[in-house]
Amino acid sequence: MTFTASLLAALVALPAISQPVGQRLAPYVPSPQEVIDRMLEVAQARQGDTVIDLGCGDGRILITAVQKFRARAIGIEIDPKIAKEASDTILKLGLQNKARVVRADVFDVDLSQADVVTLYLTTSFNEKLRPKFEKTLRPGTRVVSHDYGIRGWNPREVEEVFVHGRRHRIFLYIVEAKPNLPLEGKKN
Repeated sequence: MTFTASLLAALVALPAISQPVGQRLAPYVPSPQEVIDRMLEVAQARQGDTVIDLGCGDGRILITAVQKFRARAIGIEIDPKIAKEASDTILKLGLQNKARVVRADVFDVDLSQADVVTLYLTTSFNEKLRPKFEKTLRPGTRVVSHDYGIRGWNPREVEEVFVHGRRHRIFLYIVEAKPNLPLEGKKN
């Protein structure tokens, strides 16, 4: 069975469920496989990288990162039912040593180990995450967003992918080195 066929077979069993209303930060809308492939290509995901997917849903980015790009993958998902289904799929595919799902709020997780961060969240939610990215991501970390940019950051690259007659945009950002700031209490 081909990579795409095995991935699709595993994902078909997962229902597309929205997060509970009280926890919804962005609607759960799965990215098409063609968009996922291109996101990880644009981010230059590769063996040895750690890919962290914020709002990982059914885990399709995690699975692709491991199977196609040979990276390690961590998904962050707040909805317990969706997180369990993604974890079960990873286990069913035998990828549990390379991919895992953490049930958590994206604001409460440590992103410092990420080489690549993927997201498909709204522009306003991306903007709320920006200070966390600036504080915790290492210089050189690639952040790739499906359809929605990050206000205040200039994308390194923007690509369009057409799938089933719909245009999808992929934004690539590279975290810059933090400026040298004066130490507290020290005057220049």
